Amino acid sequence: MAPSALDISVLIPCLNEAENAANIIGAVTAEMDKAQVAYEIILIDNGSTDGTADIIKAICATDPHVRLIVNNKNYGQMRSPTYGIYQTSGKAVIGISADFQDPPEMIGEFISRWRRGTRIVLAVRRSEQTTFVLRLARYIGYGFFERFGDYRVIPGATGFGLYDREVVDCLKKWREPEPFFRGMLVESGFSLETIPYDRPPRAAGKSKNTLWTLLGLALSGVAGSSKRLLRMPIYVSAITFAGAVLTLLATLVWALLGHDAWWGLVFAAIEFAFTLVFMFLGLIGEQVRLISEVARNVPLVIEKERVNFPDPHS
Repeated sequence: MAPSALDISVLIPCLNEAENAANIIGAVTAEMDKAQVAYEIILIDNGSTDGTADIIKAICATDPHVRLIVNNKNYGQMRSPTYGIYQTSGKAVIGISADFQDPPEMIGEFISRWRRGTRIVLAVRRSEQTTFVLRLARYIGYGFFERFGDYRVIPGATGFGLYDREVVDCLKKWREPEPFFRGMLVESGFSLETIPYDRPPRAAGKSKNTLWTLLGLALSGVAGSSKRLLRMPIYVSAITFAGAVLTLLATLVWALLGHDAWWGLVFAAIEFAFTLVFMFLGLIGEQVRLISEVARNVPLVIEKERVNFPDPHS
């Protein structure tokens, strides 16, 4: 791959951000000018219905640094941003939200640490103004990842940060159908630093994160990043087998004492049956895991149009 002439690509996912789009572009542009880097700002619109794409198109007409990808429908909070990251061309990529909950003022520190050799720089929120229910959901979700995930997930990291081109190109090869990008960053093993920050409220508009969307993200993340869950039936089968053996031993002792012990044989037979069921479910899960490893070839997004991108043939 030829070296990129761009130092930094900034990826901004959008869904109904008409109130924030122009302002976030202006704020990011100011930070790029401060850093004195060659840059592009790519916004990927994930099926907005409030005119967000039209606002960005108008900016593209006057600013060659700003580019737009418009999806042909809403592909969710995992696939669309990740696809956008893969369309960048800078030597490093910065992911940032459009609603100013990710402070653009941190961009300079990201770039500084990257220039010192860190491949991944992630901002980690210390606090966030949200409801008790969403805080509880996040707490449970992170606990679930810690217990069942195949790698460490950083609590408070949303993906806001900087990723070196080598990292992005590496992750792109994985072809994950439901990419849990912030987890993939950790799994990749590249050098990583975190920067704590206090996440401010949205500048305008409504948050797209509800309890149900967070639950969906958590389920997709666990499904895409944990082999332990597929193996869980195997562990359960071992427990039920141990229970069946103990039941048989207890039944034998009870029979030697002269009592009627037929009920123990019934319970042991049921436990052995569950052992077989869970064992075969576990084996099927392993087969599903192996199939998924070789069949990840689903496109993350289908584009409707692109605006202001350079002609690849020129």
